[in-house]
Amino acid sequence: MVENQLKEKTMNNIDVIKQVAALPGMSTPDLKAMWKKFHEKDPPPFNRTFLVKRLAYRLQELAYGGMSEETGKRLENLASDEAGASNGKASREQILPGTSLVREWKGVEHGCTVLENGFEYQGKHFKSLTAVANFITGTRWNGYVFFGLKKQIRSRS
Repeated sequence: MVENQLKEKTMNNIDVIKQVAALPGMSTPDLKAMWKKFHEKDPPPFNRTFLVKRLAYRLQELAYGGMSEETGKRLENLASDEAGASNGKASREQILPGTSLVREWKGVEHGCTVLENGFEYQGKHFKSLTAVANFITGTRWNGYVFFGLKKQIRSRS
């Protein structure tokens, strides 16, 4: 009985592999029809490559099960963290305490350590990375830009 179940599972795996492998050779109308069958709605107005990839995922999802709820939540959190960082909202929480930040300024290498409650530079405690950058340069700098953690956005004048 166990041998039959194993044989059946292997056959199902081969069937799924064959179906996924056949997707790139299918016509766009056939891919759209398959989308309607699996998703019960019209396909999005994206290109063939998108349809092939999403249908391949869907075939495997139906055969083997989708991602776990935990994985889905983790991906959402990662995407949300990435969106925050890309919107210029970098924060101390995103840099682990103990991380050493290094920047060369006017031929001198400057090292700063991230702490739980701020930053340390040359044995002195600073509340913000901007304060460290301003101390090093003597001018106003965004600390995250200075240490290369965020790109500087320049206005077109």
